[in-house]
Amino acid sequence: MIKINYPFLKLSEKNFNRYGLLCFAALLLSVQSVSAQHSREDAIINIKKSGTTINVDGVLDEEAWQIADKAGDFYQNFPTDSLPATADTEVMLTFDDNYLYIAAVCYAQDDKYIVASLKRDYVPFNTESFNVYIDPYNDLTNGFTFGLSPLGIQREGLFSERRRVSSDWDNKWFSEVTNYPDKWVLEMAIPFKTLRYSEDNKTWNINFLRFDLKNNERTTWAKVPRQFRPNNILYAGKLLWESPPPKTGPNISVIPYVSSRVTKNHEEGENTDYNLEAGFDAKIGITPSLNLDLTVNPDFSQVEVDEQVTNLDRFELFFPEKRQFFLENSDLFSQAGVPPARPFFSRRIGIARDTADNIVQIPIVFGARLSGNLDQNWRVGLLNMQTASDGDLGILGQNYTVTTFNRRVFSGSTIGGIFVNRQAVNFDDREANYEGTKYNRVFGLDYNLVSKNNKWSGDIFYHRSVDPGNNDKSFAHGGFLSYTARNIRAFWFHNYVGENYNAEVGFVRRTGFARGFLGIEPIFFPKSDKIVTIQPEFRTGYTTDIDFNVLDREYSAEVGINFTNTSELQIEVENNSVILTDSFDPTNTDGPELEAGKEYNWTRFGIGYESDGRKVFNYELSSSIGGFFNGNRIEFQAQVNYRYQPYGNFSMNFSYNKIDLPEPFNDADFILIGPRIDLTFTDKIFFTTFIQYNDQRDNLNINSRIQWRYKPVSDFFIVYTDNYFPGNFRVKNRALVLKLSYWLNV
Repeated sequence: MIKINYPFLKLSEKNFNRYGLLCFAALLLSVQSVSAQHSREDAIINIKKSGTTINVDGVLDEEAWQIADKAGDFYQNFPTDSLPATADTEVMLTFDDNYLYIAAVCYAQDDKYIVASLKRDYVPFNTESFNVYIDPYNDLTNGFTFGLSPLGIQREGLFSERRRVSSDWDNKWFSEVTNYPDKWVLEMAIPFKTLRYSEDNKTWNINFLRFDLKNNERTTWAKVPRQFRPNNILYAGKLLWESPPPKTGPNISVIPYVSSRVTKNHEEGENTDYNLEAGFDAKIGITPSLNLDLTVNPDFSQVEVDEQVTNLDRFELFFPEKRQFFLENSDLFSQAGVPPARPFFSRRIGIARDTADNIVQIPIVFGARLSGNLDQNWRVGLLNMQTASDGDLGILGQNYTVTTFNRRVFSGSTIGGIFVNRQAVNFDDREANYEGTKYNRVFGLDYNLVSKNNKWSGDIFYHRSVDPGNNDKSFAHGGFLSYTARNIRAFWFHNYVGENYNAEVGFVRRTGFARGFLGIEPIFFPKSDKIVTIQPEFRTGYTTDIDFNVLDREYSAEVGINFTNTSELQIEVENNSVILTDSFDPTNTDGPELEAGKEYNWTRFGIGYESDGRKVFNYELSSSIGGFFNGNRIEFQAQVNYRYQPYGNFSMNFSYNKIDLPEPFNDADFILIGPRIDLTFTDKIFFTTFIQYNDQRDNLNINSRIQWRYKPVSDFFIVYTDNYFPGNFRVKNRALVLKLSYWLNV
C-alpha cells in the first residue's frame, strides 16, 4: 500500500480538529481584505407608489408608468461584456398596498420569437424572456426571480448562494404580455404576500436579465462580467423605495388536496389496492420575511420521476429533491457541508429500510417548517416531520428535527450552524423486531466565504455525529476555496470523514477517508467571430484512508471551447488509480467481485459536443473510451431534441456502456433509452410522457402526467405509471393517480 510521507498529514483526531480550526480561522481572515468593486455604481432605480389603479393588461397607459423611473442601457453578458445590448429594453416599477408592479418594453427585430414551450417554468436558455432577480433581504445571497416569455408564459423561482435557482418553487402572481411588430410589452403584478422582506428596509438589490436569442445575447441592466453567471446578485443594482414597502397584514394560504389511487403489484401477485386520501399544506407569514409551512398527510404523487442513469459507481447516486414542501429556503437546510458530506438530505424523510434490508417508502404524517430572515443579517430554519410506523415491515415511526441558522459577516459571507436529529418513536431496546437505532444526531458549523469583489468564494465546515455508544472518529471536516478572475479560475478542495461519522439523514457517499483536490482553469477570449472562450482545465485529486494511505488518485486535463452560436466542444483525458477498500463488481450484475486491497490503474479519453440550443433541432453527444479497473469500457451518450414551437418538445436520451473484463468477471452491455414527450396544448394544460428502458435494472418504465392549472397554483393531475420486464413485456406493477389541489388565500 502506498504511504504519503508528508508530516502535516500525520494527524490524530485531536490534532486534526485543531488543524480544521486553524484552516477555518485562516480562511476567515485571509480573504476579507479585498476591496469592493461594484460593477455599475449608477445602476439605481427609484420606485414610487402609484396614485391610480394599475390594470395588468400589457398596455402601459396608466399615469404611474409615465412618471416612473426607467431602467435601460442594458449591457451584454454573452457573448461579450464590453458592448451594449443590440436591442433596447426599458423597465419601470411602481407599487400599491398589495402588489409590486414591474413593466418592461422589450424591443425586437420582429414578432417571430424563439419560444420553446407554453409550459410554466420554461428553460430560459432556449426561450426568449425577460427576468427580474430581487433580493429583498439585502443580504446579497437569497431572493426571488420572476420571468415572462413573449407569449406570456410565467417562470418563478428562488435563488440562493447568489446564483443557484430552483424553479420548482411555485407561487401566485399575475402578468400580461402584448405583442407588437417591433417589440413586446409586459406587466407583472407580484403580491407582497408572495415575497419575503423587511418592512423597514427601503433598499433592495435588483437586476433585470433578458435572453435575446434572436441576437444571441444575454443582457443585464446592472453589468455582470462574463466570467460570472448573469443572475449573480452580487452585481445587482439598487431599488430605492420612496416609502417603505407596505405591511402585508395576515398572510395565510391553505392548499388542500384530495387524491385517488389505484395500484396493483403484478410481480408479487397482490390484489388491486384502492386508496382515497386527503391532506393539506399551509403557508403562514409569521412576518413579511419569516414563513411557516405546514403539511398534513402530504401526497407527492404528481412529482416527476427521477431520470435514470446507468450505475457503474461504487457509491450511492445523488438525485435532487423535487417535493414542493422542502423547496423554499432549502439552501438553509441542504447546503451545510460539501457535496460528498451533507449532514441533511430531505429525500431521506419518507424512506426507510425494513428488517430484510429493503428500501421502502413510508408515509409522512405531518410536518412543519419555519424559515426565513429575522433581519438583514440573520436567517433561521426549523423543520420537524413525523413518519408513520409499519409493524409488518418492522419499521418504527421516526421524528426528524432540523435546526439551522446563518449569520451574515463581512461583505456577504456567512457563518452557519446546523443540528439534525432522527428519533425513533416508542423505541424499546428489548424489542428485536424493528430495524434501526433509537436516535442519530449531527451538529456542526460552516463558514461560507464570498469576498467583496466576488473573486474569492469558499466554504469550510466541521460536523460531528452522535449515536448510541458510538462517538469515536465520528466527525467530518472539509473546505473549498475558489478564485475567479477574468482570465483564470483556480480551486482547492479537501474533505475528511471519520470512519464512524454517521449522518443517517444526510448524503455521505463514503466514510473513513480524506480527500484533496486541486484545479486550475485558464480562460482565453480569442479575437474571433466564431469562438467566445477557450478554457483548458487541469485537475489532480487524491483520496486516502484515515491513516493517510493513498487509495484513489486522479489526474485529468480537458479543454472546452464555447462558440458564438452557443454550441460547445469538450475534450478530456483522465488517468485513475484505485485501491479498493471493499470487494466490488464493476458491472453491478451480481457477478464475481474484484478483490479488496488490490490496485487498478487506467486511462480514459473523452469528447463531447452540444449543438446550438436555439435551433428547433438540437442535440448533445459525448463518448469516452479507455480502461475500467482491470478491463476496458466504451461509453456513448446522446440526447436529441426537437421542438414544435411552442406546443411540443420531443426528446430522446440514449446511453450505451460496453464493459469488457477478463475471466472470470462478467462482461456487460448496458443500454438506457429515454424518450420524452412534452405537449403544451395551452398555457394551462400540459401533457408529459416519460419512457425509460434500463437494461441494467431490467425495467421498462412509463410515466405519463396530465396537468390542468385551472386557477393560479391550483391543479388537477392525472398520473399513470407502469413498469414492465422488457424481455417479455410482463407487467411488474401499475398505478393510476388522480389528484386535485386548490390554493386558498385566507
